[in-house]
Amino acid sequence: MAKISKRTKAIEGLFDKTKTYSLKDAIAILKKIPKLKFDETVEVAAKLSVDPKQAQSASIRGTVGLPHGTGRKVRVVVFCKGEEEKKARAAGADFVGADDIIAKIQGGWSDFDVAIATPDMMKDIARLGKILGPRGLMPNPKSGTVTQDTAKTVKEVKAGKIEFKMDKQAGIHAPAGKVSFTEGALYDNAILLIDAIMGANPQGPRGQHVKSLYLSTTMGPGVRLDLAEFRK
Repeated sequence: MAKISKRTKAIEGLFDKTKTYSLKDAIAILKKIPKLKFDETVEVAAKLSVDPKQAQSASIRGTVGLPHGTGRKVRVVVFCKGEEEKKARAAGADFVGADDIIAKIQGGWSDFDVAIATPDMMKDIARLGKILGPRGLMPNPKSGTVTQDTAKTVKEVKAGKIEFKMDKQAGIHAPAGKVSFTEGALYDNAILLIDAIMGANPQGPRGQHVKSLYLSTTMGPGVRLDLAEFRK
């Protein structure tokens, strides 16, 4: 308990929870937080001012390529057949197949982070909707994971392309890297991610659907960001 209280006390002295900060200042604050035994993820969290039950809310989602990656190994499964299997494997896919992969997932296997599929496979993997859907792993044209060019998509995902979308609590949570990244790398990743979130609502003025933005680490507090910086 002594270590936890000591860390908490150190964190409380780093910033004022009642204030907002620029992205660069927020990153500097997170970098000063006492380190844990694992490399924490730095996350961008957005609270939205839209009703998640409304139809137009489903469009508040998107993808963005993080120039410095997420800092973790992404396991990719590709549902495809024929020549596309060779291309997917050559591009670095961890698991490639069709009926065999489907059966494996139906049996309880889910040791992957991203699922990609060719359009012709969608009718076959429709049966996996109840398994993959709740976990956010179902291939979707809107996220670019239903594609005829599996090799390109695999490479993009492995390089740091991520998907973000609003959850049932009208929030968005997405990784911007690891605490071990340099401040510059975290800034490069976070600014692109935030820019994508701010421009994700086609229904109104840029960023008006975002009520608040926070930058945090896995086990750390959220530092509130100044929205004005990103609405320009």
